[in-house]
Amino acid sequence: MKRNVLKGLVVGLVGGLAASWTMDRFQEVWFALATPDQGSDDANEAQQQSDENATVQAGAAISETLFRHSLTPREKKLAGAAVHYAVGATAGMVYGVTAEFLPEVTVCFGTAFGTAFWLTVDEGAVPLLGLAKGPTEYPLSTHVYAFASHLVFGATVEGVRRLMRP
Repeated sequence: MKRNVLKGLVVGLVGGLAASWTMDRFQEVWFALATPDQGSDDANEAQQQSDENATVQAGAAISETLFRHSLTPREKKLAGAAVHYAVGATAGMVYGVTAEFLPEVTVCFGTAFGTAFWLTVDEGAVPLLGLAKGPTEYPLSTHVYAFASHLVFGATVEGVRRLMRP
């Protein structure tokens, strides 16, 4: 296969958007499967965090900084989704271009990338930016949930890449 930055970008963009959507569906199923007898306190905490999560906080901060506008609850939901998909699309594009030049990034069907993405963003950048508490302040179940979500993200990006760029 001949390396092509533009094709890597496009494939990564599509993959990142698809992976963000798939990640959302995975998280919905995760929360739906949590029952009162099986640790729903952790699931409820994670759900509450997702209601005012880092993407919502980032969207609100962008709105307040750029537009001097405080978001309504409905706008926060939209802004959170926009940030989630923008971050996913960007990560997908990075993955797509990187895969063009370093096929090693695709090991384990993209789950190695998903792991790196989780460590870098969820466990690193988000707390450092003040958009979440530090990693040690959350129960293990929250980390497992976030890690599993990013494995789904990485596998989906790679699946789309393989379909579009065999």
